[in-house]
Amino acid sequence: MPACFNVYKLHTRPGLAEVIMATYIALLRKDVGSDFGVEFPDFPGCVTAGRTLEEARRMAAEALALHVSGLTADGEPIPEPRTLDVIMADPLNRDGVVLLVEAQTRPARSVRINVMLPEDLLQAIDRRTGNRSRFLAEAARDKLREAA
Repeated sequence: MPACFNVYKLHTRPGLAEVIMATYIALLRKDVGSDFGVEFPDFPGCVTAGRTLEEARRMAAEALALHVSGLTADGEPIPEPRTLDVIMADPLNRDGVVLLVEAQTRPARSVRINVMLPEDLLQAIDRRTGNRSRFLAEAARDKLREAA
């Protein structure tokens, strides 16, 4: 497996689920008076923008995840990340600032679990989202990233 791929083993039940993550290069650009634009050389057409640098970074992760999800749903292959040297060899890329963005390149199988939560916590979650599973999965991913 190339060095730009990471394998995360997430304990679910008795078995293990493998989640394959790949780190892709995004190019950030900003002209005076404009938002921060982000593009992915490995995914032509995958572009986004943000008013602030932090918003652009968040939007880049979201855009890449959506693009990979669309390719997967269409049965298209997910390209392997190219190296920085290969990407920067293209003269059109040389004025971009590099951001590294991780994307899940192989969907993880969802597993139904039974969870006990305090009623007030569940009510607070329901006020924030209509999808408890997604909310709890995102919270778990955030916590795992913090611990890494």
